[in-house]
Amino acid sequence: MAKFAPRICEDAEMTATSSDAGRRPSADDLLVLLAVGRSGRYVTAAEELGINHTTISRRIAALERAVGGRVLTRGTGGWELTDLGRSALAAAETIEAAVRSLGTPGGERELEGVVRLSATDGFSAYLAAPAAARVQRRHPRVRVEIIATTRRASTQRSGLDLEVVVGEPQVQRAEAIRLGDYSLGLYAARGYLAEHGTPAGIDDLRHYPLVYFIESILQVDDLDLATSFAPAMRQSVSSTNVFVHVEATRAAAGIGLLPCFMADRHDDLVRVLGDRVRVQLTYWLVTRAETLRRPEVAAVVEALRATVAERRTELLGAQRGSGQRPA
Repeated sequence: MAKFAPRICEDAEMTATSSDAGRRPSADDLLVLLAVGRSGRYVTAAEELGINHTTISRRIAALERAVGGRVLTRGTGGWELTDLGRSALAAAETIEAAVRSLGTPGGERELEGVVRLSATDGFSAYLAAPAAARVQRRHPRVRVEIIATTRRASTQRSGLDLEVVVGEPQVQRAEAIRLGDYSLGLYAARGYLAEHGTPAGIDDLRHYPLVYFIESILQVDDLDLATSFAPAMRQSVSSTNVFVHVEATRAAAGIGLLPCFMADRHDDLVRVLGDRVRVQLTYWLVTRAETLRRPEVAAVVEALRATVAERRTELLGAQRGSGQRPA
């Protein structure tokens, strides 16, 4: 979460009184809501603002008395904004922008803070990392934290600013942004094909072991359906990590169903049935609308989209065409 925060007064007593109702919301209380609304957690907001968990709770209670209703509701993964809370958050964002502009030449604010991103392993390494570096070069005070994981979009995004998932997500109270397509293809090590022969058609694949995800714990529907083009192939080495797939295929564990943008980096891998097997999937980005309004988050999103667009040919595996390289 963003590390910038106006100093919140911790000493003020926030005891409930009848006079709280109808008073104007405190700017400090609104900034506390901003921190909780972005992170979904009191503890994270407390760390960001430099106050304790109890003060966070008191500030939120005072704000709710002032606006006459609940601004947060408890979800399974953290705190979520109510409709009233989202209205209050918009006011808090205005206050934050005004405070940040103080002392900056021309009122122009310098971006700073932490943006936390969750993405698949391959995307994290080859797309998110260069995009983060791009942001760092332009905004040195923005820190990007990348959590590599392959899963569906979370129903509760507490602790995360952005998620990159495979397949169009079904989400509520969140924005889903299509980033771009990428392709999977079948690959095998040259030595493996020299020893076991190259399949001439899809029907031949039944005689070869597959290197891919662990079927029983794969959470992503589009990745689960990706193998439906072929007859049942027995699995040899399987893993939750796509880098393991690549290295196991290079070590002659079988034929791997691999992202082209990862496999094509290795000259010892040969595309198998390149004219017959090409699975196209899509990367989607998920974020809360209120999170997307943070300028530092918007900067990361812009960098991600630019990086994906620049590497479109690589993602689709077009450089290898539809055929396979000679073994």
